[in-house]
Amino acid sequence: MKQENAMRNIGVEKVTLNIGAGKNPERLDKGVKLIAAITGRKPIKTITNKRIPAWGLRPGLPIGCKVTLRNKDADEILKRLLEGAERNLKNSQFDNEGNISFGIPEYINVPGAKYDPEIGMMGFQVCITLERKGFRIKRRKLIRKKVAKNHKITKAEAIDFMKERYKIAVE
Repeated sequence: MKQENAMRNIGVEKVTLNIGAGKNPERLDKGVKLIAAITGRKPIKTITNKRIPAWGLRPGLPIGCKVTLRNKDADEILKRLLEGAERNLKNSQFDNEGNISFGIPEYINVPGAKYDPEIGMMGFQVCITLERKGFRIKRRKLIRKKVAKNHKITKAEAIDFMKERYKIAVE
């Protein structure tokens, strides 16, 4: 009987919710309220670093907001967000590094979210990062190393993990 290697188990490292508002401060305020209402956490504002005159951007201008959830909070919110996406993801929403990104066009699709007239109809993006035990070596301070090629999460492994754990359908 073959033992399963515990280091090969895949888990959810983090879930990030993001709203890009551009230069519109009203849309940014609505996005902050929306993410706070869905997650129960206060989001941070993302700020531009570069000057792009064609878009009217300058350094220090807030253009979006995001919140990152980890551990038990990430797992709970992910189940609700996948319900909002109707448990249906596309093959193109998975990348070759174990990340998944999808959008929710209307926040009222998420279970538990009620329509707020102050926010109106708005959507947001969800990014899921998967990892295995041992991925810490790429982030640690001392003796930082790359994750070995055979230890990285492939697209097929990420799809299988999501199908098995969250019962989603992949087109």
